[in-house]
Amino acid sequence: MLTVQPYFEQDNLTLYCGDLREVLPTLPEASVDFVVTDPPYGLSFMEKDWDHEVPGPEYWRAIARVCKPGAMMLAFGGTRTYHRLTCAIEDAGWEIRDALMWLYGQGMPKGGDIGKLIDKAKGARREVVGTKLGKPGYSLANNGRTNEVYGDLHNPEAECAITAPATAEATKWTGWAMALKPAWEPIVLAMKPLDGTIAHNALAWGVVGMNVEASRIGTESTIRTRGDSLTDAGWASTNRSPLGGSACGRWPANLLLDEDAARLLNAQRSYGDSGGVSRFFYCGKATRKERGPGNDHPTVKPLALIEYLLTLLSTPDGGVILDPFAGSGTTLLAAKRLGRRSIGVELTAHNCEIAKSRVVI
Repeated sequence: MLTVQPYFEQDNLTLYCGDLREVLPTLPEASVDFVVTDPPYGLSFMEKDWDHEVPGPEYWRAIARVCKPGAMMLAFGGTRTYHRLTCAIEDAGWEIRDALMWLYGQGMPKGGDIGKLIDKAKGARREVVGTKLGKPGYSLANNGRTNEVYGDLHNPEAECAITAPATAEATKWTGWAMALKPAWEPIVLAMKPLDGTIAHNALAWGVVGMNVEASRIGTESTIRTRGDSLTDAGWASTNRSPLGGSACGRWPANLLLDEDAARLLNAQRSYGDSGGVSRFFYCGKATRKERGPGNDHPTVKPLALIEYLLTLLSTPDGGVILDPFAGSGTTLLAAKRLGRRSIGVELTAHNCEIAKSRVVI
């Protein structure tokens, strides 16, 4: 069997740089307990080369080979291409078990005003009549970064200018756009087929199901501040719900929230107990500090979210974690913080270097 040298290795963490279809065949078969990963969504996001296609069945077959029977996998997807991701995973032989929804309130609309596009096509100059900079609800801010991550400003005056239609056609189409504000991401929950019964798989392979007890949601939750980690705050409470159930908290749901979505839901509580967000896991989005210096990856997931998912899929012995689309290393960092063994594969040396800088001591 061919061997591939790790890009970086430290304690219980190994990172490989290369195409997973070439790297994973060099690893032992049935050596991974579960997978948490954030593959390309196939949206050509910010014209990134790596995001042109949703990984096809050959990727997920290579991942399945190194996984034990009964291994669970969570894979993030995009709302427009989630169906392709799910079909590719299923076509590779995985069983689709559920779909989780990560709901957030801070997405930024990407669709431009069609009236502006008409004026641009006609070569018409629009008059500046105001600015959005500093206005409530306008999320762009001068963050002092130059990493091309959405949310940055490079020319505030031009990017925040409010302009008036210059042509009659543009006036007619002002207010129309091609996209809605993104507010959620789907996560495929899949399982490599069992070896016999559930009980046999558990005893023979040490892998089956999800760690519900360790992932229960506290019944007296309060919204964590941006950047809080579950290794610090925890997510299970010892308060028994007035409606009954476990004193360790509520059964994990397939809905996950960020702090803004949690506040919105909490305002709609309609039950006699703590209600609202106490029924769901929630955490703040990834902060600049959490991303680390020089991290220009545009789709960094919050550490607390990944730590929670790693705990949900953990085995009685913790388990070996694989992230075959490691990106900037969030899964590897979360695994390290939880004291778990992890393996990552990332295509580009640039992202591998970012991941290394985040996990190195």
